[in-house]
Amino acid sequence: MTQVSSGIGRSLGLTCRVLLNVLILGLLTWGFSSNLFAQDAARSATEAIKETVDQVFTVLDDDELNAPDRAKERLNFLEEIVARRFDFEEMGKRTLGAHWRTLNAGQQKEFVRLFQHFLSGTYAGSIDGYVGGHVEYVKERRKGEFAEVQTKIVTKTLTVPVDYRLLKRSNTWRVYDVVIDGISLVKNYRGQFGRIIKTDSFETLLEKLQNKIAQPSR
Repeated sequence: MTQVSSGIGRSLGLTCRVLLNVLILGLLTWGFSSNLFAQDAARSATEAIKETVDQVFTVLDDDELNAPDRAKERLNFLEEIVARRFDFEEMGKRTLGAHWRTLNAGQQKEFVRLFQHFLSGTYAGSIDGYVGGHVEYVKERRKGEFAEVQTKIVTKTLTVPVDYRLLKRSNTWRVYDVVIDGISLVKNYRGQFGRIIKTDSFETLLEKLQNKIAQPSR
């Protein structure tokens, strides 16, 4: 148990911080409304992602929003916005793989809830590292209701390829996986979570996610 706990603390924490600190540049938006994605039906996946990315810089350059006394407000804001572009249920299914089918509806719902908070909260502490960066759109590939938008995030100190995998559901483009510098977010966590479930149990995984969420910095 100690070894597994240490593993999720180090491996998940470090991997999340690396992957999701990059991810934040491409997935936040500012000034959203209830019809934020109303035009997705008539747009390409690239246009849907680009609209979100363009608004990222408004967030990152907003001095008031980035004030220390608004940290909690910003975190709540980010979690709500990320949920509007991400399909966390689809991510949960793909992340747990065969384990997903062994869960009842309540267990599935609880995992998705914790997984969403876990992903959303991890990058909050180091969002400022991407101020001044920009995104280059490389290519879009589409097959039916699935699409992949290939981009590059460029800052003063690094260039990172980021591919967004999307599914069009109810006329809205939703992200179900992100491949950052060749690393799939879904596949990465599928391996880590699968080992925890195999070594201990699904309940242990939920407990560890909850503990990570409760930590002031993750």
